[in-house]
Amino acid sequence: MHLSSRQSVQQSTSQVDTMRPRHGETCRIPVPHHFFLSLKSFTYNTIGEDTDVFFSLYDMREGKQISERFLVRLNKNGGPRNPEKIERMCALFTDLSSKDMKRDLYIVAHVIRIGRMLLNDSKKGPAHLHYRRPYGCAVLSILDVLQSLTELKEEKDFVLKVYTCNNESEWSQIHENIIRKSSAKYSAPSASHGLIISLQLLRGDMEQIRRENPMIFNRGLAITRKLGFPDVIMPGDIRNDLYLTLEKGDFERGGKSVQKNIEVTMYVLYADGEILKDCISLGSGEPNRSSYHSFVLYHSNSPRWGEIIKLPIPIDRFRGSHLRFEFRHCSTKDKGEKKLFGFAFSPLMRDDGTTLSDDIHELYVYKCDENSTFNNHALYLGLPCCKEDYNGCPNIPSSLIFQRSTKESFFISTQLSSTKLTQNVDLLALLKWKAFPDRIMDILGRLRHVSGEEIVKFLQDILDTLFVILDDNTEKYGLLVFQSLVFIINLLRDIKYFHFRPVMDTYIQKHFAGALAYKELIRCLKWYMDCSAELIRQDHIQEAMRALEYLFKFIVQSRILYSRATCGMEEEQFRSSIQELFQSIRFVLSLDSRNSETLLFTQAALLNSFPTIFDELLQMFTVQEVAEFVRGTLGSMPSTVHIGQSMDVVKLQSIARTVDSRLFSFSESRRILLPVVLHHIHLHLRQQKELLICSGILGSIFSIVKTSSLEADVMEEVEMMVESLLDVLLQTLLTIMSKSHAQEAGEYVSCLLSLLRQMCDTHYQHLLDNFQSKDELKEFLLKIFCVFRNLMKMSVFPRDWMVMRLLTSNIIVTTVQYLSSALHKNFTETDFDFKVWNSYFSLAVLFINQPSLQLEIITSTKRKKILDKYGDMRVMMAYELFSMWQNLGEHKIHFIPGMIGPFLGVTLVPQPEVRNIMIPIFHDMMDWEQRKNGNFKQVEAELIDKLDSMVSEGKGDESYRELFGLLTQLFGPYPSLLEKVEQETWRETGISFVTSVTRLMERLLDYRDCMKGEETENKKIGCTVNLMNFYKSEINKEEMYIRYIHKLCDMHLQAENYTEAAFTLLLYCELLQWEERPLREFLHYPSQTEWQRKEGLCRKIIHYFNKGKSWEFGIPLCRELACQYESLYDYQSLSWIRKMEASYYDNITEQQRLEPEFFRVGFYGRKFPFFLRNKEYVCRGHDYERLEAFQQRMLSEFPQAVAMQHPNHPDDTILQCDAQYLQIYAVTPIPDYVDVLQMDRVPDRVKSFYRVNNVRKFRYDRPFHKGPKDKENEFKSLWIERTTLTLTHSLPGISRWFEVERRELVEVSPLENAIQVVENKNQELRALISQYQHKQVHGNINLLSMCLNGVIDAAVNGGIARYQEAFFDKDYITKHPGDAEKITQLKELMQEQVHVLGVGLAVHEKFVHPEMRPLHKKLIDQFQMMRASLYHEFPGLDKLSPACSGTSTPRGNVLASHSPMSPENIKMTHRHSPMNLMGTGRHSSSSLSSHTSSEAGNVVMLGDSSMGEAPEDLYHHMQLAYPNPRYQGSVTNVSVLSSSQASPSSSSLSSTHSAPSQMITSAPSSARGSPSLPDKYRHAREMMLLLPTHRDRPSSAMYPAAILENGQLPNFQRALFQQVVGACKPCSDPNLSVAEKAVPAAPSSWSLDSGAREAQPFLSAHTGCILAPPVPPRSLLHGKKTSSGSPR
Repeated sequence: MHLSSRQSVQQSTSQVDTMRPRHGETCRIPVPHHFFLSLKSFTYNTIGEDTDVFFSLYDMREGKQISERFLVRLNKNGGPRNPEKIERMCALFTDLSSKDMKRDLYIVAHVIRIGRMLLNDSKKGPAHLHYRRPYGCAVLSILDVLQSLTELKEEKDFVLKVYTCNNESEWSQIHENIIRKSSAKYSAPSASHGLIISLQLLRGDMEQIRRENPMIFNRGLAITRKLGFPDVIMPGDIRNDLYLTLEKGDFERGGKSVQKNIEVTMYVLYADGEILKDCISLGSGEPNRSSYHSFVLYHSNSPRWGEIIKLPIPIDRFRGSHLRFEFRHCSTKDKGEKKLFGFAFSPLMRDDGTTLSDDIHELYVYKCDENSTFNNHALYLGLPCCKEDYNGCPNIPSSLIFQRSTKESFFISTQLSSTKLTQNVDLLALLKWKAFPDRIMDILGRLRHVSGEEIVKFLQDILDTLFVILDDNTEKYGLLVFQSLVFIINLLRDIKYFHFRPVMDTYIQKHFAGALAYKELIRCLKWYMDCSAELIRQDHIQEAMRALEYLFKFIVQSRILYSRATCGMEEEQFRSSIQELFQSIRFVLSLDSRNSETLLFTQAALLNSFPTIFDELLQMFTVQEVAEFVRGTLGSMPSTVHIGQSMDVVKLQSIARTVDSRLFSFSESRRILLPVVLHHIHLHLRQQKELLICSGILGSIFSIVKTSSLEADVMEEVEMMVESLLDVLLQTLLTIMSKSHAQEAGEYVSCLLSLLRQMCDTHYQHLLDNFQSKDELKEFLLKIFCVFRNLMKMSVFPRDWMVMRLLTSNIIVTTVQYLSSALHKNFTETDFDFKVWNSYFSLAVLFINQPSLQLEIITSTKRKKILDKYGDMRVMMAYELFSMWQNLGEHKIHFIPGMIGPFLGVTLVPQPEVRNIMIPIFHDMMDWEQRKNGNFKQVEAELIDKLDSMVSEGKGDESYRELFGLLTQLFGPYPSLLEKVEQETWRETGISFVTSVTRLMERLLDYRDCMKGEETENKKIGCTVNLMNFYKSEINKEEMYIRYIHKLCDMHLQAENYTEAAFTLLLYCELLQWEERPLREFLHYPSQTEWQRKEGLCRKIIHYFNKGKSWEFGIPLCRELACQYESLYDYQSLSWIRKMEASYYDNITEQQRLEPEFFRVGFYGRKFPFFLRNKEYVCRGHDYERLEAFQQRMLSEFPQAVAMQHPNHPDDTILQCDAQYLQIYAVTPIPDYVDVLQMDRVPDRVKSFYRVNNVRKFRYDRPFHKGPKDKENEFKSLWIERTTLTLTHSLPGISRWFEVERRELVEVSPLENAIQVVENKNQELRALISQYQHKQVHGNINLLSMCLNGVIDAAVNGGIARYQEAFFDKDYITKHPGDAEKITQLKELMQEQVHVLGVGLAVHEKFVHPEMRPLHKKLIDQFQMMRASLYHEFPGLDKLSPACSGTSTPRGNVLASHSPMSPENIKMTHRHSPMNLMGTGRHSSSSLSSHTSSEAGNVVMLGDSSMGEAPEDLYHHMQLAYPNPRYQGSVTNVSVLSSSQASPSSSSLSSTHSAPSQMITSAPSSARGSPSLPDKYRHAREMMLLLPTHRDRPSSAMYPAAILENGQLPNFQRALFQQVVGACKPCSDPNLSVAEKAVPAAPSSWSLDSGAREAQPFLSAHTGCILAPPVPPRSLLHGKKTSSGSPR
């Protein structure tokens, strides 16, 4: 809106007012620019002569020089010729306008040498004669360096390379050729020639430059002026300079064989023939001289000089002076004569008194010789100097001394810059009008064609002449003089001549003498105005309107002069004529200009000039009289705002200047003018037009009224403004605020606040009494309350404008106190109006919560000042709020629960008095709802909702952290709500309500801190889970619960926890039924049926399970969807879902997935968030994340935390301290789906899933010695402390970690530990053999080779004997009679191991590669040694396998008779085994590896027996060996320490060089500890449990070192190594060591799966049984069913 108006203003006022500044602006004078130039040095080697360097500014675009020249005279060494000028060779190029700075300017330096004719030829010319000869030129582009000069604001050095001209005849154009880069026309000398100059750009007038840069002027600065006048001509700027350019000449050869070397000599001569001294300047910086010698161009009869000379001739010597140019040929012969051969001349002024015109002049060349004399100058002055002169004197005698050379010519050009001389004939004619009485009409008419520079130079003379002519014949010349006067007045409006206005003012006050002029001026002005309605062309009328100010100055001064002369005669006639003139003014303004653009511009010009005449009128009339004139004029303007936008602007600008005028400062005039001014503003505000200008006018009015001293006047004026403006101001502000126009809003806010601030009781009373109806009052109250609310919401004032914000608040609270009584009086009883009351309460709440009123956050000094001046305005408003609440009576129920949230926000203000005022309101709300409904559920629900929304939006700053403490006070000690509640009949429900809110606050605070801070995803997820569970289980707010489900899901997706995201979304899915019940739009869900929403959710959940590679969890949902599609005969969807289900089965069997690590984390100390404090969790690690990486991640998430270095449970001092302690160690999952794990034909990829999913129990083993340690055999006293952790929910679920619900601690005896270790190895062997028999592992036999080698080799090397020594000893059996059964079990397990090894060797025999036969042979030999070592303990073993005895069967057939193991056979497990229900893939910290076993799996060594029985008998025994489940659940597999953690004990039962477990099993590689640690290593062992595993293995861990031959591998062993490291590695993680990469492909935890970071639902109270993967997958999920049989 305002953009368009501004455009129209510019359009209209461009013709209306080019001089006068706009309202509120100052006239901007162009700031001149100046270049400071200093020549530092001229580096050259070859000239060897004195030089003159001329610097000037050159405009390339216009092809002309724009400044004088700055001359530096240097000696042959490059230094200044005048020693005093060292470091003082500087100039200031002045008066460059902004327009000049945009021209294509160059600094041009011409170098003229002074010496021989030819530089390198000493013969040419005698040494005593010196000529000025052109040498070279350099240029620098101003545009290229302007940016750097502008930014630098100090001197900057530049190097100008000097080029020489290839052809001297083109010397005058060398600078242009260099700029154009016409390189063929100039060349660079071989030596480095360069001018080093410094430049600086300065801005401001000369006085300012002198003040700011005194050092520059102390350096002998040469002021170098611009050719011609600057943009702004100052009245005192006296100047009289003639610039002459020696252009060119054309001369005859004169009978010579070569062309001449012509030198021009110029003199300035006075009328009497005297040569004027020092009237020629070659350039600034050097003194003037009396003669000028041009430079000489070698052998050129048509020289082109282009050299500018300045002629500063005194004004009194200008008339009658002339220039004489003498032409000489400079001979280069021995004598070196300069022979005169001609001359030319030119007078400086013409006969008519005008000076030489600014033009090129061709002068006649007259012949002469050396003998000619110029003593009698009259001899040639009578001759014509040029063609124009010749035409003036046709009869010239031919017998004169000097004859003109008709074939020769000489050209000069001149430019006059003079404030005293004119070149204009018309101006001279006007000043000498009496000499041409018959031409006066023509002379006055031609004044318009005189240039402004000429007029301002002779301003006083011209004005005197005009008024003399007017007095001479008023009737004849009156109108022409008036027009001339208008022209001159408007000329001074031009910015170039604006500074001559004071000259005009001084003339009017001191020199003007036209006492009768006022009559004619008034008559002409009135005639112009009366004609405006008729004339089509009104340019002259508009010019008169623009000149109105000075016309009135002349009128008033003329009347004063007349009155003085006549003692006040004709006063009435004068007043009458002024009144008639104002009637004409009103007539012009009242004309309808909508259809006439010409008339529009006339009115605009009049309105623009109108306020300028007030001060003149006040000299002749009283204030009231002038005010009446003005009111009538302003009142005559059309009151409608449809007269045209541009006219609206001009009208308002005129009003604005009226308000700013001296007239308006008088209270007598304001009483007259204010109604008409307010009327026009009111109209524009109603129409929302020109708001910016209106606001400026209002601001001026309020400023004037505020400073007025008379209180009675102020009361009356404020009353006028309230009636006219208050309502429309409020409406305007509402409109502006809705459009967010900040600048306009600020202006009008200031206006409104000024008005309200000046209103008193009387004004408010009149305002409220003037409303005709309650509807009007209601509308007004709603408006003003809304504006006040917006004032506090919008940032109208900058944040640091504290005083303005406080003043605003003070005005608001004062106004509200006045209006609240009207609200209570009119809208409480029968006329209760909810809308007004609600608006009032909202305003009060916003007011109290304003940041600028929170005094607690500012310094005590500021706080004291504010309290002293305003008091605590929050308390004032709180009392108003409480008082109005009490006035509501029974209508309070209308604001329950709507105002609970806002009032709660008030209680958060950390001001005790405000809180104490608000507490009864909460009690009141609870009491009123209890009375109405019998409970206060609405209050409770709304309070919870508002608390949640406040926190979720992140409202508040650090003070919000105190929210819990504030609520404790709110519901705590007296005067508390709790105490009030306890006195009520509804005491129990009230206390329950308080408890729920305080517990919610704890969780909300944690949630807010996590969400607002730069917290990690884990903390945010944990907070959200905690809060979501609270809404579900404790408050039972389903909608809030669902909202947080989706927030949690989004967090999981952002962290790429797709499985957890699926489980989270499943919580919402299970709330829905397969029904057609319509559901409303909610969150991002559209309106749809419940069936559609549940279907969409199921599809999305299946998609997330797929992305998380948790296909087993997605399959039941596929079936559930399939069941629904089948029931609806939607076969297309059914086909799609069945295909998806089939693809999931394919993915399960074909794709590799990593088995994640699990870590137990304890959070101890009061500094942790509430949901973590003093709790322990089990976390599911990310892919490839081991203990060290996990620990670093946790410490980075809690940077203040300290890692505890022991696994013991912390004591109370740690639990209650104000710090953070983290206790982290790895734990082993105890799978629930043991049946799947025991099925032999199930692929290990399938089993792998069930080992680490749906796991709720985890185990952690710590070895210790009980009783005295046996140094001979540590295993006798080595116990295991086994901790079993049970979680609140299974992993994976809706989070990656869940809290530990229960922990159980059992101690495993050394014997039980041995049983478990041996049984683990048996199960592992059976699983591996089964895989090869069922061809689940293809091609490569290396895994089996390694596993068999690890067991057999360890047993052979004496490891099994340690168990025999420890537990089969007679002393042990005697001391432990209760362990007999367990000892028997261990023996049976060792026998079983021999059976399994026999079958394994048979399978190995079948699949072994020919190259690996030597290894197989070695295994057979060591197996026999193993049997032999157990022979004495188990004499029956020799009957088991006679084929292996080595005597009855040749070695080549030892295992040939072993038939493949059947599924039934491979199930063989000892009946006493505690591990019959455990998986085989994971191992605890009680493995018996040695310190070099490199994190191996259970490389356990079993005894042997004599192979006395046939293989069939072996199978028979194995089929009978079923396990005993007595130890189920208390003991599980064990894994081993890495090589860096294991004890270097001699009590290990495995070989020192056993193969790593990752060659054999898929066990994870995090350290679980070793039971084989002696006491001295026990502390280190416990430390290591909390630290990440060291995974770098020695290369010997890759193969049995027992087979090393002289430190080298046998051939077959090398082949094995290459195959294991090559073909078996499933991934190529660059971070893994060689040993880590040598992991088997099949049952490995090292798959490439990157998405298996999953979790499990934990809200079992809602979800029923946990979603479990199917076993087998065909079955539906067990647990609670939906109505259609689908799982919840």
